Amino acid sequence: MITLTPDEVRARFGRLFSMKFLAMVDQNAGLAEIREHCRARGTIEWDAANRVRAKGAVRSCHVEGTTMTMIARLGVSPANFGAAGQEIGGQALEGVEVVGDEVVTTWSGIAGAGVGVAACLPQAPGVIRAEYPTEDDLKIGGARVCRVRIVSPLYEKVTIGIDDTDTREEGATWVLALKCAEACTIPGVEYLDMRLVQLNPAVPKKTTNCVGSALNFAVRPGKVDELLEYVRDFIESEAVSNDTGIAVYRGIAFTEESPYLKRVKTELLTVDDAEAEAARMGVQFIDSTGRKGRIGALGAVLWGNKGVEAAGLYGETL
Repeated sequence: MITLTPDEVRARFGRLFSMKFLAMVDQNAGLAEIREHCRARGTIEWDAANRVRAKGAVRSCHVEGTTMTMIARLGVSPANFGAAGQEIGGQALEGVEVVGDEVVTTWSGIAGAGVGVAACLPQAPGVIRAEYPTEDDLKIGGARVCRVRIVSPLYEKVTIGIDDTDTREEGATWVLALKCAEACTIPGVEYLDMRLVQLNPAVPKKTTNCVGSALNFAVRPGKVDELLEYVRDFIESEAVSNDTGIAVYRGIAFTEESPYLKRVKTELLTVDDAEAEAARMGVQFIDSTGRKGRIGALGAVLWGNKGVEAAGLYGETL
């Protein structure tokens, strides 16, 4: 086994194109979420297409701009290369394992794809070290197969839904949520993204658009409580409404799809409805008000990782 740090990989192959690598794990669900950010859209799209074709540990994959998000199974899974399942070119994620407070992902690539897994990904910010089985795996390009284990810090995923921080006269929930996320400087907490979630515009007690906000974070072990305290204090101290709701889900995916996904965009619901569904789905409320903002906060959590359709009325697609 040859072990190299990202700096040593960079010194050996030159500076390449991976700009971020991060792995989150939900051990209860047996899933990992891996996010990669690249300088070029074309390479990240090609990688995504090849990994889905190769199957391996990949369960699903999507690309937004130059960022790829993969949902993968924990454990080791066999991979197939190329359309005929032969080693004729391709790239695969073959396994995801948790070792202590680290995540070990196992990769293989052939030809140009081998450059991606052996030389590009291992030098990305967020990688601790890369482990190559043999010296041959460091001979990149051509028709060779390269294999590598990439070791990164263990994170868990936390989704936070926020609603009703504003009034008709002042404030905007999405602005406050985004300010909260961007101001977070807690070591071991990585802000991932924010999503605006269109709720039911027919709700009578609203500001104008009836939109909640979802924040996604990657969080190191032992840091979740600190993050939640920070978010609650920031949001409630800056909110201009007495109805603010804040909901939290710790995990990568829900075990089932909630009927609340449709209902929060199409029906008039009560706080009791929201609290009952949150308890059923494993969502926690951390706000101090216990008032109507909980309805939209839960909706924001449930839609917070659903894609661009979260921003539309129910049934709208781009």
